[in-house]
Amino acid sequence: MPPPPAEGFRRLKQKETDMKNVRLKSMVSMAAGACLLASIAVQSAQATPYPNLVQVLERDGRFTTLLAALDAAGLKSTVETAGPLTVLAPTDDAFARLPAGTVESLLGNIPALTDILLYHVLGGRQYSWQLLATNTPVTLEGNAVVVVRDGLKVTINGNRVLQANRFAANGLIHVIDGVLLPPEPDLPVTSIVDVLKLDGRFTTLLAALDAAGLTETVASGGVFTLFAPTDDAFAALPPGTVEALLNDIPALTRILLYHALAGKTSSAELLLARTATTLEGSTVKASLKNWQLYVNDSRVINPNVKAPNGLIHVIDKVLLPPPPAPNLLDLLKADGRFTTLLTALELTGLSDVVATNGPFTVFAPTDAAFAALPSGALASLIADPEALKAVLFYHVVAGEKKALTLLKERVVPTLQGDNVLVWLGWDGKVYVNRSQVIQANVEAANGIAHLINRVLLPPAK
Repeated sequence: MPPPPAEGFRRLKQKETDMKNVRLKSMVSMAAGACLLASIAVQSAQATPYPNLVQVLERDGRFTTLLAALDAAGLKSTVETAGPLTVLAPTDDAFARLPAGTVESLLGNIPALTDILLYHVLGGRQYSWQLLATNTPVTLEGNAVVVVRDGLKVTINGNRVLQANRFAANGLIHVIDGVLLPPEPDLPVTSIVDVLKLDGRFTTLLAALDAAGLTETVASGGVFTLFAPTDDAFAALPPGTVEALLNDIPALTRILLYHALAGKTSSAELLLARTATTLEGSTVKASLKNWQLYVNDSRVINPNVKAPNGLIHVIDKVLLPPPPAPNLLDLLKADGRFTTLLTALELTGLSDVVATNGPFTVFAPTDAAFAALPSGALASLIADPEALKAVLFYHVVAGEKKALTLLKERVVPTLQGDNVLVWLGWDGKVYVNRSQVIQANVEAANGIAHLINRVLLPPAK
């Protein structure tokens, strides 16, 4: 006989209660197990704590000289316990590359040794990407170091980082292949010039800036982007070039200004723009070859090096600006087909105007054009300087106007006062009045010349 409904209900409730108790005991048991495991992990961690900076250096085996130096300077216990610190750690091989007797001398000069050691230590835990973002982090010695990227490598004051971001309980270690020497005298980083001095690869560039009187301008004259050739880049120039430039200040100044842009222009902005106008006035071209940035044919070794008043792009070749364009008078002289025109300019006293003023657009008749004048016409003009001057002014337009601009304007006023008509013939050639343009858009420093095959004569009054 089945139990009464009330008894069945009671048994069902008891069964549910028993199941809950079983689950609760299971959860308590699991929690107790987790606590036990956590306790074991904590005890294990306490038993084997992460090594401090000194312990990491000792266990590595490549830093016996550095550790001996820290000990001699009384800094070993500080590096063991203080922090967090970032240590730029030269290997034993790095110390061995110092001039003979240097290490022994430093061990006998504790103040100097202490300065050098502190120049290898930064406050805080500074990862390599943070150093690169700063470019000039300040050490505990008080001076900065220059941290730059060269492809996949990172260098500090020109010394390669062999191993970055080695973790220690109280800081980080960056292993380097050279000993860092603090600048003498102390050098606070306030400008592009200071970054160049700290880096150590730019003695020729700094000497050139001094010789040209541009050091103060680069240091405090504004915000600049500098393409900085290394000493190796200058050394690659033909023998005697640097010495010759140091004795030719205008040429040296022009070359140096060709290495500078106004304002900050990053490597990405250079690539997007493709060209940039330098302070010299000419342009440089930016391109990407084998995933590396080039400016003209110079490879950018270290892009985007930050300085307080701008950016530095370190390059492996000296940039040479294009030769300066001749003025209009020199342009005509160099061509060889304009002896009559040049004589006419001299007779009327206009040679200096054509050489130095402007910009002008000159319709330049060749010697053959003058020879085609009616018999006696040229002699008559030479005998009447005012009439000759009027004819010459009829060949000159104010401003610099290329052939396409002249064709759009069509009716063009000259300096003589009358207009010329510029038109496109059925043969596809450009004409000025009835004179054919035999060569258009010859550019000069102070204007542009269009060479014509007939002399233009102003309308009779």
